[in-house]
Amino acid sequence: MPRLVKLPWIPTEPQWLDILAVAAAEPPRNRLMLALAYDAALRREELCSLRTDDLDPARRMLRVRAETTKNRLERIVPYSVPTGVLLQEYLTHRATISRARGPLFLSESRRNHAEPLSLWTWSKVVRRIAIDAGVPQLSTHTFRHLCLTDLARTGWELHAIATFAGHRSTETTLTYIHLSGRELADKLARGMDHIHSWRVDMLARLGEQDTSRR
Repeated sequence: MPRLVKLPWIPTEPQWLDILAVAAAEPPRNRLMLALAYDAALRREELCSLRTDDLDPARRMLRVRAETTKNRLERIVPYSVPTGVLLQEYLTHRATISRARGPLFLSESRRNHAEPLSLWTWSKVVRRIAIDAGVPQLSTHTFRHLCLTDLARTGWELHAIATFAGHRSTETTLTYIHLSGRELADKLARGMDHIHSWRVDMLARLGEQDTSRR
């Protein structure tokens, strides 16, 4: 019996642009979280649990602590220059809320002001963006799925993707190889080489788009 693999949903390019259009109006914290979720392929728990001392801005690296991961595997992952710009913007904004070291992402609500952002609050943010963009399938995990699929599209090797994603088994990583259509990789390679950098650059420009609308 052939084994059926249920592939995760990822947005089409028009849907991605619709998501970006809505995300452009989000505050600095949310724009950074969207960028990191994609750029570093972070799970919801990993993203929301980031601390200020997990960041190494000089090398543009971040530490995903073992206790926050699904498989209890710590990993160090890079983030791009555009995401670094968003990070600096958010850190400046964060200083107006709290100058204390600790959880990176803080609540700005009246009830929980300066408290660590909860998983449920982040889920609500993404759900609101999904509805406003007319893409109800979007979830907090979609950005991770899309990043890993893009890495497979651009020719990353299976073990490299598994290490980046923090997968204990490459069987999980194979899902993204299938989803990307790796059998077409040679034909698509020239057109896909810069798709990852294009996405994070678009995410980084969200703030610029928002400013131009005001």
